[in-house]
Amino acid sequence: MLCNLSQLDETKLEEIRTVEQKVGKTLLAYSCYNVSPADVSKDEISQIAEAEKKLGVILVAVKT
Repeated sequence: MLCNLSQLDETKLEEIRTVEQKVGKTLLAYSCYNVSPADVSKDEISQIAEAEKKLGVILVAVKT
């Protein structure tokens, strides 16, 4: 399973803001996906790692 911060529309964001005000806490919204890791070679891992450094992100290879 892979989770990331959710992309929310304004209606959902407003609902979350309402709950935040009620509970007095900051909330983060995550969406999760059932994915399986892809098999990658050492060369592919090197290429992925290079892209991660260049982009400043974490990349995960998954089966499609």
